[in-house]
Amino acid sequence: MKKMIILLGVLLGFIVSNVCYAGDVLQIKGSDTLINLVQRLAEEYMIIHPDKMIAVTGGGSGTGVAALINKKCDIANASRLMKSKEIDLAVQSGSNPVRIVVALDSLSIIVNPKNPVKALTVDQVGKIYKGEIKNWKEVGGEDMPIALYGRQSNSGTYDFMIEDVMKGDYSPSMRQMNGNAQIVEGIKSDPSAVGYVGVGYAKSALGIKVLEIAAKVGATAYSPLDVANVKNGNYPITRPLNQYVEGSLVGDAKDFVAFELSAQGQKIVEDEGFFEISKEYQDFNKNAGI
Repeated sequence: MKKMIILLGVLLGFIVSNVCYAGDVLQIKGSDTLINLVQRLAEEYMIIHPDKMIAVTGGGSGTGVAALINKKCDIANASRLMKSKEIDLAVQSGSNPVRIVVALDSLSIIVNPKNPVKALTVDQVGKIYKGEIKNWKEVGGEDMPIALYGRQSNSGTYDFMIEDVMKGDYSPSMRQMNGNAQIVEGIKSDPSAVGYVGVGYAKSALGIKVLEIAAKVGATAYSPLDVANVKNGNYPITRPLNQYVEGSLVGDAKDFVAFELSAQGQKIVEDEGFFEISKEYQDFNKNAGI
């Protein structure tokens, strides 16, 4: 009996821990922003298909894309688009990554609840992370140096901030954290801090305040937590969350992606705090042969 209990514990750990396994296991790797969502999707899929096994691991968008190019995973989670150098590497290796959009995210700027600042512009967020705005009093807050919390360079969100928000490089004083959860914990304990996380984390985390963001000076600031503001384009820091697969989808990968994009899968996307894909991205997926 004792041996049976140990065996059951090992099997349960196999399913829950989401580490990589050899054999007929669908391997999904990459974005930290997507990991909780895709783990939940995988769990629900395996309930429906108990004969299937899916392993979901993180490591950042860059890690996932590299694993796909090197044929170390079946699906790469990416909170950004593939870079030109990654596409070049894929071509050189004979790989043909195809992009799928599985959810929408409103990247959320968070602070400690003790911080009186309620709203910023996109430009102010960029200047804060570039180190051009160094004190909260410069944006209507208290006289207090700003502590920057962000992601590591293998993160798709790290790159998204550079390309779409900052239009430049990070301040060298930014603390590079391993994931969204670490950023949230840092913000909770630091009244001077600012951070950025996917909206799914912003909705579920306690002990933080989510700022409203305006597209420019004089424009209305909107919350990323309001689905209407995201879907109608009012919230200005919105992005698609992607998966990349190798060439044409077949077998288990095709079935799982179809589940993600189904009404049931997109409800899970909403339940996990993100937003279902718009018609624009539904059409994009169809045009990509998904």
